[in-house]
Amino acid sequence: MSRTTIENKGLLRLGGPALIYIYCLHATEHEINTESLYFLNDREIDDLIPKTDSKCQSKLNKVSSTQGRPSTSDTSDKVKRKSDHQGESSQRQPPTKKQRHADKPGSDSEEIILSDVKDIMRRVHQKIPHEDNKLNNFLRKKISDLETDKREVVGVFGRTGAGKSSLINAVIGEKDLLPSGDIRACTSVMIKVEANMQNSKYEANIEFITKEEWKDELWFSKNFLGDNADQESDQESDDDRRDIVEKLSALYGEDWKIKSVDDLMNDRYFKEIPEFLLSNEKILTVKTAKELSAKLVRYTRSDPKDEEGKDVKRWYWPLVKCVTIKVPNNDLLKHVTLVDLPGNGDRNKSRDKMWKTVVGSCSTVWIVTEMNRAASEPEAWEILESASSFMGNGGQCQRIHFICTKSDDITTPKDHSAAGVRALILKTNDRVKKEVREKFSKLKEVKKYFSDGSFKVFTVSSKEFLKQKRLDLDDTEIPKLQECLQYLNDCHSETLNCVSGARGILSLIQGASLRGGADTKRAVYKVLQQKMRVELDKVRKPMEETYRAFEKCLSEGVEKSKSSCEKDLKSVIHSNKSGSGFHGTLKCIVKYDGIHKPKKGKQINLNMKLSSRLTESIDEEFKKTFPNEGKCEPFNGVLNAFSLDTKMMKEKTEYKDVELQLIFLNTEEEQIKTKLNKIIHDRKKTIYSSLTTTIERNMQKCYDDAKKIKGDGSMNNMRETMVKHVHRLKNVMFQEAKAVMLKQLDDLMKYILVNLEKTMQESIELSLKTDGVSIPDVTSELVKVNKHYKELKRREAQMNNH
Repeated sequence: MSRTTIENKGLLRLGGPALIYIYCLHATEHEINTESLYFLNDREIDDLIPKTDSKCQSKLNKVSSTQGRPSTSDTSDKVKRKSDHQGESSQRQPPTKKQRHADKPGSDSEEIILSDVKDIMRRVHQKIPHEDNKLNNFLRKKISDLETDKREVVGVFGRTGAGKSSLINAVIGEKDLLPSGDIRACTSVMIKVEANMQNSKYEANIEFITKEEWKDELWFSKNFLGDNADQESDQESDDDRRDIVEKLSALYGEDWKIKSVDDLMNDRYFKEIPEFLLSNEKILTVKTAKELSAKLVRYTRSDPKDEEGKDVKRWYWPLVKCVTIKVPNNDLLKHVTLVDLPGNGDRNKSRDKMWKTVVGSCSTVWIVTEMNRAASEPEAWEILESASSFMGNGGQCQRIHFICTKSDDITTPKDHSAAGVRALILKTNDRVKKEVREKFSKLKEVKKYFSDGSFKVFTVSSKEFLKQKRLDLDDTEIPKLQECLQYLNDCHSETLNCVSGARGILSLIQGASLRGGADTKRAVYKVLQQKMRVELDKVRKPMEETYRAFEKCLSEGVEKSKSSCEKDLKSVIHSNKSGSGFHGTLKCIVKYDGIHKPKKGKQINLNMKLSSRLTESIDEEFKKTFPNEGKCEPFNGVLNAFSLDTKMMKEKTEYKDVELQLIFLNTEEEQIKTKLNKIIHDRKKTIYSSLTTTIERNMQKCYDDAKKIKGDGSMNNMRETMVKHVHRLKNVMFQEAKAVMLKQLDDLMKYILVNLEKTMQESIELSLKTDGVSIPDVTSELVKVNKHYKELKRREAQMNNH
């Protein structure tokens, strides 16, 4: 069989080199035809490929898992997971909108389209001459930049025992994945759950804190327990003590009580996790969710016994920074990452930094609490209030879902019929939803960032979803949450962006390969240069107005901060508690550079308290300038309004000679605006947090000095040190915070204007002023990509009209 025939049958797209190798090596001997190659199982492939040819085996294995060849392991895994649920609905994942609109006869799935276009562009990349000139270098870079991906992040908050693990398991159809049950055994380890797109195994990547961070934590823990042994007890200090003892006992047993910090850092305590000593990730790979859950328990839980009831000498969760679990064959997680988050960050700096980064990247947040305490549970609402600024102006959250779990867990009269029980549960659900919405409407701080339209309430039952005894499937509202994840997958535009970019690049190549049209090119070049100047001014002027508005708001904030900072400081470092009872809390505030995260209750953040007048002064303007809502655009939409009108120009008869170049320029315009919008979303988080970060930096010397204070009267001496420091710096640090934010805002605006102009100018020059360059013919490639592009646009239009 010729290479052309194999290409036409689509074999190259689905793993060409490995399949051709098998075909050529064994076709005659084993009577294999091209169709049967797709139905070989793993053992048959092993038999066909010589043991020495590991490269070919590896290639085919990768292709089979990512491109869709049905392997025996895939099938058995799927069957096993379904049998685990006794055929229940938890495995039913309705098709996404994109899938529903992809059923046109003869149309390919998005995965096949994306794979085909990437293969086409790889071949085009190889065809570009190796001559070192601007156009060829530009084309090679453009093709490389097509390899992009972005995941939607859903943050899942809730107090320990609220049912987060059971909820996640039910929603993604993996009842044995995340351990749930004993409240005492749960910890605050951050767990990410996403799709395994590489193979059909369950994997976990365990990331540890550094040795230096753990040593520092040990030193503080030992000193905290020693210094507070004789102090007057209070609930908060007792909780902190219990938290530290639990952590040290999990890793060291009783050794921590009698050994020094240096002794506790001995390698023998970490011999089962050499990755921690080497600052590497630990990777676990198994065949089933249940196996992975059992292996993970020592890194995410705290219990004297493991899942099998065996005694465990050492638990490693105190050293874990984050666990990323990868689940195979799960469409709901294809472009979505679910993150089980601790309520209000972490005392460890690197874990806390990761917490803030993840919270800031969430497009959706789930607040999980038990049904019977939904409106009154303080911890769920405290989590929402404390994280709202990180999710809102400091993040990109568009949706808050308040999820009330265990909706089936109500007492019903014995004489109630099944229909009567269901009706009572649904009535209770409606009442709770109303109470929760009313509670949300009264949260002034949260409402600064989120409207009623961004807040939804769900009453769910994971238990009933798995086996309907009292409720129908839809009553459990798990399908609604699955629809939410499907929506996020549907909104994922990687395929269309990639195909659109490829179409633009091929249009440029094909246009450059056609000679003639010099006069038209000159005329279009002149028109576009004039248009560019006008359009850039339309972007620049509103941005300058935005800068002036921020400057005015911040000036007012500086004055308020200077007049209230000493009062704000005293409200944090002085307490209504008896003096010695607050000593442990103050030590934690100093130790963790102004932040104390108690086991229960609201966190104390002195830096945020001191910067609060500044953030309050710009909150409204910031939300208007950098909105998170899907339909709203940054800088009042001036960037997205930028247009060189190339789409309209290509329809005109006088510009027919440069139609392909105009298609490319239109694509480039859309691509650069998309890229800049992503950069704005990222940079705005840094800009917003800069106010608190600057205050924290100015307060650092104060914390460092206070850490050295020991002995009798240490608490009053700490307070005096902090009061003097704030008094001395109040005329400096708030002004500095204002200057830092304005500079970062100015830098962002300049970056937008410079990159917008530079990108479009370079694209105009290369598409309209490049002649005599050796360029490949891409006629057939352009035809194929155009076909895919039109099909994707058709689906997009259908989805929007749905």
